Amino acid sequence: MLIYILIINVACFLIMCYDKAMAKSHRYRVPEIRLLLLAAIGGSIGVYIGMHVFKHKTRKLLFTLGIPIIMFIQIMVFRMLL
Repeated sequence: MLIYILIINVACFLIMCYDKAMAKSHRYRVPEIRLLLLAAIGGSIGVYIGMHVFKHKTRKLLFTLGIPIIMFIQIMVFRMLL
């Protein structure tokens, strides 16, 4: 399970990097719903770190509130499973 969490979060971080690069060059973007779904399946920490490192999606209320809420829920579930 720890390996899955590590892989999904690294992938989400890299996807945030990719999406920011595409935004700068006005090219095809990763849909917001896909970013949120990736966060929901375990990648919330990667998305959150990517948001702040790349200053991406930080003005979107759905991301500034939604990602921390998803992350909090995931941390609580993970703690319950341990």
